[in-house]
Amino acid sequence: MRRSLLYRLGIWLAGLVIVVNGLFPAVWILFTSLKTEAELTRIPITYWPQEPTLANYERAFREAPLLRYFLNSLVVAAGSTVLCVTVAAMAAYSLARLRLAHAGTILLLLVALAMFPPATLLVPLYQIFTGLGLRNTYLGLILPHAALSLPVAVLVLYSFFKTIPRDLEAAALVDGCTRLGALRHVVVPLSGPGVFTAALLAFVNSWDEFLLALTLAPGKEVRTLPVGITLYQGEYLFPWPLISAALVVAMVPVALVIALFQERIVSGLTQGALKG
Repeated sequence: MRRSLLYRLGIWLAGLVIVVNGLFPAVWILFTSLKTEAELTRIPITYWPQEPTLANYERAFREAPLLRYFLNSLVVAAGSTVLCVTVAAMAAYSLARLRLAHAGTILLLLVALAMFPPATLLVPLYQIFTGLGLRNTYLGLILPHAALSLPVAVLVLYSFFKTIPRDLEAAALVDGCTRLGALRHVVVPLSGPGVFTAALLAFVNSWDEFLLALTLAPGKEVRTLPVGITLYQGEYLFPWPLISAALVVAMVPVALVIALFQERIVSGLTQGALKG
């Protein structure tokens, strides 16, 4: 009885540490965005804004085209997510259903690619996209962002597709469906949580990506939020309240998606772990 109580207490404490560790930075950034420069540098530190102000948000939109950066990030993240999930679904279906030679080796290579640092691809990607005339274009960001998220998306979808009964596909094929039709009308709908999880991971990876966006799209026309936010910093000045306000704006879409679809996200991650 006592051991069981201590075990539960330990689980609760571990969960509390994880929650605080995850939420504290976001809450601290939110509070910082509501402070003035004078209050931020005040000693002793004020954890809660004494005189909350929205002036930092006004400055963030006034001093830089933050809305344009936001829309650019939205276009790039949405485009790369659609492309990544579409290609990943076909690749995962091929590995799970078709009798491909060396399918196990391909999966191991995907795991290795998922751990590959994007910085090592920077120079060849820069040269290729410059030669193709894709620098400072949406497509020039959508393609590499989708490619970076592709290995993880394939692995997530593969674990779901393996559990779909083959009889359902056989029935669809008998009714006249092609392989692509069976994937679209049977396998993908039955793997909803996995598809949603793969899409969310691809979206977040693209939304937060900085290095490729800085290198391949430095121009104002397609500049994304992570790159745009760094421009608030001066050579001798780091306006934390202003940058925090811009960071809060950048966190809103991801926070909304997670808040609205948290059950599907947890379902997709847990089912994928169990099925994989």
